[in-house]
Amino acid sequence: MSTPRRSSIETKAVILAAARERFGSDGYERATIRAIASDAAIDPSMVMRYFGTKEKLFAAAADVDLRFPALDTVPRSHLGAVLSAHFLDRWEGDEAMLILLRTGVTNDDAAERMRAVFADQLAPLVLRTCPNAAEAPRRAGLIATQVLGLALCRYVLRLPPIVAMTHPEVVAWLGPQIQRCLTGNLGAEGSGAGGPGA
Repeated sequence: MSTPRRSSIETKAVILAAARERFGSDGYERATIRAIASDAAIDPSMVMRYFGTKEKLFAAAADVDLRFPALDTVPRSHLGAVLSAHFLDRWEGDEAMLILLRTGVTNDDAAERMRAVFADQLAPLVLRTCPNAAEAPRRAGLIATQVLGLALCRYVLRLPPIVAMTHPEVVAWLGPQIQRCLTGNLGAEGSGAGGPGA
Protein backbone atom coordinates (compact mmCIF):
# COMPACT_ATOMS: atom_id res chain seq x y z
CA MET A 1 0.00 0.00 0.00
CA SER A 2 1.52 3.33 -1.05
CA THR A 3 2.07 6.17 1.39
CA PRO A 4 -0.33 9.09 0.88
CA ARG A 5 1.31 12.04 -0.83
CA ARG A 6 1.96 15.03 1.38
CA SER A 7 0.88 18.50 0.40
CA SER A 8 3.61 21.10 -0.08
CA ILE A 9 2.69 22.67 3.26
CA GLU A 10 2.96 19.33 5.04
CA THR A 11 6.27 18.57 3.31
CA LYS A 12 7.77 21.88 4.35
CA ALA A 13 6.58 21.36 7.92
CA VAL A 14 8.18 17.90 8.06
CA ILE A 15 11.45 19.25 6.68
CA LEU A 16 11.48 22.14 9.14
CA ALA A 17 10.78 19.84 12.08
CA ALA A 18 13.66 17.58 11.05
CA ALA A 19 15.92 20.59 10.47
CA ARG A 20 15.20 21.99 13.94
CA GLU A 21 16.04 18.65 15.52
CA ARG A 22 19.23 18.25 13.50
CA PHE A 23 20.46 21.83 13.88
CA GLY A 24 19.65 21.69 17.57
CA SER A 25 21.57 18.46 18.18
CA ASP A 26 24.45 18.79 15.70
CA GLY A 27 24.82 22.54 15.33
CA TYR A 28 24.94 24.41 12.06
CA GLU A 29 28.32 23.21 10.81
CA ARG A 30 27.78 19.48 11.33
CA ALA A 31 24.17 19.32 10.21
CA THR A 32 23.83 18.34 6.56
CA ILE A 33 21.01 18.49 4.04
CA ARG A 34 21.39 14.75 3.51
CA ALA A 35 21.00 14.01 7.23
CA ILE A 36 18.00 16.33 7.54
CA ALA A 37 16.39 14.70 4.49
CA SER A 38 16.98 11.27 5.99
CA ASP A 39 15.39 12.36 9.27
CA ALA A 40 12.38 13.65 7.33
CA ALA A 41 12.21 10.46 5.22
CA ILE A 42 12.43 12.57 2.08
CA ASP A 43 14.80 12.89 -0.86
CA PRO A 44 17.52 15.56 -0.39
CA SER A 45 16.46 17.14 -3.68
CA MET A 46 13.10 17.96 -2.11
CA VAL A 47 14.81 19.85 0.69
CA MET A 48 16.70 21.89 -1.89
CA ARG A 49 13.52 22.42 -3.89
CA TYR A 50 11.69 23.96 -0.97
CA PHE A 51 14.53 25.84 0.74
CA GLY A 52 17.29 26.22 -1.83
CA THR A 53 20.34 26.17 0.43
CA LYS A 54 21.38 25.05 3.87
CA GLU A 55 21.63 28.71 4.88
CA LYS A 56 18.03 29.40 3.86
CA LEU A 57 16.83 26.24 5.57
CA PHE A 58 18.58 27.30 8.76
CA ALA A 59 17.04 30.76 8.53
CA ALA A 60 13.58 29.21 8.24
CA ALA A 61 14.20 26.71 11.05
CA ALA A 62 15.54 29.42 13.35
CA ASP A 63 12.89 32.04 12.62
CA VAL A 64 12.18 33.56 16.02
CA ASP A 65 9.38 35.82 17.16
CA LEU A 66 9.79 36.86 20.80
CA ARG A 67 6.05 37.62 20.90
CA PHE A 68 6.27 40.14 23.70
CA PRO A 69 3.09 40.67 25.70
CA ALA A 70 1.37 44.05 25.80
CA LEU A 71 2.97 46.00 28.63
CA ASP A 72 0.80 49.12 28.57
CA THR A 73 -1.16 48.11 31.65
CA VAL A 74 1.75 46.55 33.55
CA PRO A 75 2.95 48.70 36.48
CA ARG A 76 6.43 50.02 35.79
CA SER A 77 7.81 48.31 38.89
CA HIS A 78 6.57 44.91 37.63
CA LEU A 79 8.05 45.01 34.12
CA GLY A 80 11.09 42.91 35.05
CA ALA A 81 9.00 40.13 36.55
CA VAL A 82 6.60 40.03 33.60
CA LEU A 83 9.41 39.97 31.04
CA SER A 84 11.45 37.37 32.91
CA ALA A 85 8.45 35.01 33.02
CA HIS A 86 7.81 35.66 29.35
CA PHE A 87 11.40 34.95 28.33
CA LEU A 88 11.42 31.73 30.33
CA ASP A 89 8.22 30.58 28.64
CA ARG A 90 9.65 31.42 25.22
CA TRP A 91 12.87 29.48 25.81
CA GLU A 92 10.91 26.46 26.98
CA GLY A 93 8.31 26.67 24.25
CA ASP A 94 10.22 27.55 21.08
CA GLU A 95 12.85 25.19 19.74
CA ALA A 96 14.01 27.82 17.25
CA MET A 97 15.33 29.94 20.10
CA LEU A 98 17.41 27.05 21.42
CA ILE A 99 18.75 26.37 17.93
CA LEU A 100 19.98 29.95 17.68
CA LEU A 101 21.48 29.79 21.15
CA ARG A 102 23.32 26.51 20.52
CA THR A 103 24.64 27.49 17.11
CA GLY A 104 25.21 31.18 17.76
CA VAL A 105 28.32 30.53 19.85
CA THR A 106 30.12 28.81 16.95
CA ASN A 107 28.49 30.15 13.77
CA ASP A 108 28.67 33.77 12.63
CA ASP A 109 25.40 33.62 10.68
CA ALA A 110 23.53 32.25 13.69
CA ALA A 111 25.13 34.84 15.96
CA GLU A 112 24.10 37.62 13.59
CA ARG A 113 20.56 36.25 13.52
CA MET A 114 20.42 36.26 17.30
CA ARG A 115 21.73 39.83 17.39
CA ALA A 116 19.07 40.85 14.87
CA VAL A 117 16.28 39.22 16.90
CA PHE A 118 17.22 41.19 19.99
CA ALA A 119 17.95 44.43 18.11
CA ASP A 120 14.73 44.34 16.08
CA GLN A 121 12.37 43.07 18.78
CA LEU A 122 13.79 43.82 22.22
CA ALA A 123 15.29 47.25 21.57
CA PRO A 124 12.00 48.86 20.47
CA LEU A 125 10.26 47.49 23.56
CA VAL A 126 12.99 48.90 25.80
CA LEU A 127 12.76 52.23 23.99
CA ARG A 128 9.09 52.46 25.01
CA THR A 129 9.81 51.77 28.68
CA CYS A 130 13.19 53.22 29.61
CA PRO A 131 13.47 56.72 31.10
CA ASN A 132 16.12 57.91 28.62
CA ALA A 133 15.80 57.00 24.94
CA ALA A 134 19.54 57.41 24.41
CA GLU A 135 20.14 54.60 26.92
CA ALA A 136 17.78 52.13 25.21
CA PRO A 137 20.42 50.23 23.16
CA ARG A 138 22.63 49.68 26.21
CA ARG A 139 19.69 48.67 28.38
CA ALA A 140 18.51 46.20 25.74
CA GLY A 141 22.03 44.77 25.54
CA LEU A 142 22.19 44.35 29.30
CA ILE A 143 18.85 42.54 29.31
CA ALA A 144 20.22 40.25 26.59
CA THR A 145 23.22 39.37 28.79
CA GLN A 146 20.89 38.27 31.58
CA VAL A 147 18.46 36.34 29.39
CA LEU A 148 21.03 34.67 27.15
CA GLY A 149 23.37 33.85 30.03
CA LEU A 150 20.61 32.15 31.96
CA ALA A 151 19.37 30.28 28.89
CA LEU A 152 22.86 29.09 28.01
CA CYS A 153 23.45 27.71 31.49
CA ARG A 154 19.96 26.22 31.92
CA TYR A 155 19.24 24.75 28.48
CA VAL A 156 22.58 24.21 26.73
CA LEU A 157 25.30 23.71 29.35
CA ARG A 158 22.62 22.35 31.70
CA LEU A 159 24.36 23.36 34.91
CA PRO A 160 22.63 21.20 37.57
CA PRO A 161 21.89 23.98 40.12
CA ILE A 162 20.36 26.17 37.39
CA VAL A 163 18.41 23.31 35.80
CA ALA A 164 17.06 22.40 39.24
CA MET A 165 15.56 25.87 39.78
CA THR A 166 11.80 25.98 39.45
CA HIS A 167 10.06 28.40 37.12
CA PRO A 168 9.06 30.73 40.02
CA GLU A 169 12.61 30.63 41.40
CA VAL A 170 14.10 31.64 38.06
CA VAL A 171 11.58 34.45 37.68
CA ALA A 172 12.25 35.64 41.25
CA TRP A 173 15.97 35.89 40.48
CA LEU A 174 15.82 37.13 36.89
CA GLY A 175 13.00 39.64 37.37
CA PRO A 176 14.99 42.13 39.49
CA GLN A 177 17.95 41.88 37.09
CA ILE A 178 15.77 42.78 34.10
CA GLN A 179 14.00 45.46 36.14
CA ARG A 180 17.32 47.13 36.91
CA CYS A 181 18.35 46.92 33.26
CA LEU A 182 15.08 48.59 32.28
CA THR A 183 14.63 51.29 34.88
CA GLY A 184 17.70 51.35 37.13
CA ASN A 185 20.49 53.89 37.17
CA LEU A 186 23.13 52.83 34.65
CA GLY A 187 25.64 55.10 36.37
CA ALA A 188 27.98 57.70 34.95
CA GLU A 189 31.09 56.48 33.16
CA GLY A 190 34.05 56.43 35.50
CA SER A 191 31.93 56.94 38.62
CA GLY A 192 30.48 54.58 41.17
CA ALA A 193 26.92 55.67 40.48
CA GLY A 194 24.50 52.82 40.11
CA GLY A 195 26.85 50.30 41.68
CA PRO A 196 26.16 48.13 44.72
CA GLY A 197 24.91 50.20 47.57
CA ALA A 198 24.34 53.27 45.37
